[in-house]
Amino acid sequence: MTSDAASAPALRDRAVPAAVGTSSGGRRGRRLAATAASLLGVVPFGLLVTFFLVIPTLVVVIGSFLDAGNRFTFANVRGLTEDVVVQAYARSVWISAVTAVLGAAFGALLAHAVSTAAPGGVLRRVVTAACGVLAQFGGVTLAFAFLATFGFTGFVTVWLQHTFGVDPYGAGGWLTDTPGLLLVYTYFQIPLMVVVFLPALDGLRPQWREATESLGGSTWAYWRHVAGPVLLPSFLGSMLLLFANAFSAYATAKALISQGSPIVPLKIDAAISGEVITGQDNIGKAMALGMVVVVAIVLWLYARLQRRTSAWLS
Repeated sequence: MTSDAASAPALRDRAVPAAVGTSSGGRRGRRLAATAASLLGVVPFGLLVTFFLVIPTLVVVIGSFLDAGNRFTFANVRGLTEDVVVQAYARSVWISAVTAVLGAAFGALLAHAVSTAAPGGVLRRVVTAACGVLAQFGGVTLAFAFLATFGFTGFVTVWLQHTFGVDPYGAGGWLTDTPGLLLVYTYFQIPLMVVVFLPALDGLRPQWREATESLGGSTWAYWRHVAGPVLLPSFLGSMLLLFANAFSAYATAKALISQGSPIVPLKIDAAISGEVITGQDNIGKAMALGMVVVVAIVLWLYARLQRRTSAWLS
C-alpha cells in the first residue's frame, strides 16, 4: 500500500506533461490546417496575378532588351529617345495630368455633395452606384457613345447645325483628336474620383467641425486648418490614381482616334500590329516598359500618400 501510494504522484506528474504535449500538438495542427486553408483560398488570386501581371511584365522586360534575332541589345531602349516617341510620352503625360486635375476637382466637389447626404439615403446609393458603373464605362462603348452624341452626324451636332446654324466641326474634327481625348477621359475620371475620394470624406469626424465652431472658427477656417490638411494626402493620392488610369487607357483612344498615334498606347499598338513597318515588336515592348516604370512610380507615390491618409483618419 505504501509503495503504491508513493508511486501515484509520480505517475500523475508524468501524465500531465504528456497531456499538455498532446494538447499543444493538436493546437499546432489546427493552426497549420487553418493556415493551409487560408493559403488555398489565395491560390486563385495568385494564379490571376501570375498569368495577367507577372508573366506579361516579364515578357515586356525581357523583350525590351532583345532584337529580332533574340540577341541582347540596348537598341530598343535607346529608341525611346527618338523625337516621335518622346512627343508621344509628353502628350500622354499632358493628357493624363490635365484630365487627372479636372477629374479630381469636379469629382471632389461631387463627392463632398454626396457625403452630406444621408448615409443610407436613396440619393447617396443611386449616385455611388452610378459612379461605380460610369468609372468602368470605357473602351469602344464609351467612344461610340461620344461619337453618336458629338460626332460629325451626332444628334447634338445635327441639332446645333439645324437650330442655330453652328457647326462644331468648322475648325476640324476636334472629337477625334487631343481635345476629344481630354473630354472623354475627363468623363470617366470624375466618377472614379468620387469612388476613391468619398471614403476619405466619410472619415472626417463631426467632432472636428464642432470643435472649430466652438472656438469661434468659420467654415473657411475649418476647411483651411482642419479638413484641408487631413484630406490633402488623400486628394493628391486620388489624383495620382487618376493619372495612372488615364496614362494606361488604350481602348477608348483606339476606337476614337482613326488616324495617327498621338499617345504612347497607340504607338505601342502601331509598333506591334503595324502592317507598313514590321519587326518592331520589341520596340513596342520597350515603350511598354517605359509605361510600366511611369505607372510604378505613380503608384508608389500613391501608396505613400495613402499611408499618411490612413494615419490621419484612423
